[in-house]
Amino acid sequence: MLQYVSRTSAVRGIGYPSLVRCYPAGRPGGSSDEAELDSARKWLAKLDPETIPRGICDITFSRSSGPGGQNVNNRYHAAKGNDIVIQADESRKQTNNVNACFKKLNELIIEAGREAVPGETSPEQTKRVEMLQKAEAAGRRKMKEFQSKKKSARRSGSGRGDD
Repeated sequence: MLQYVSRTSAVRGIGYPSLVRCYPAGRPGGSSDEAELDSARKWLAKLDPETIPRGICDITFSRSSGPGGQNVNNRYHAAKGNDIVIQADESRKQTNNVNACFKKLNELIIEAGREAVPGETSPEQTKRVEMLQKAEAAGRRKMKEFQSKKKSARRSGSGRGDD
């Protein structure tokens, strides 16, 4: 039996873990963390669709949706799981659609990496943050002193109007 090769190709990738930004913008004394972040930034910078190993994905091709192809590729027949399904049908050629799928996977990984790995903080920004933290601490200290003086004035009895 002759099967039609479709214009639609799909790439099933490895499970998609929930990526949450777990690093604050700056950690005091985090040299090992900084080295890890630097290596993650370099890895993301080098990543492109050609560097993604083709073996980590299951590549499948769906049948044509042309005449007689009703209910072939509907959502009820799709496998459910923790996989990412990336689909492309921009071209009539299978290889172009596979490359388009890997390009989409690359963009997805880079987007997740941008959310998970913070950018480098400039020395000016670090200094500005330190100054803001010092100003906040000074303002908090001033407010505490004000509240303390107000309470001590109440305790001493002055200002109550007891004649």
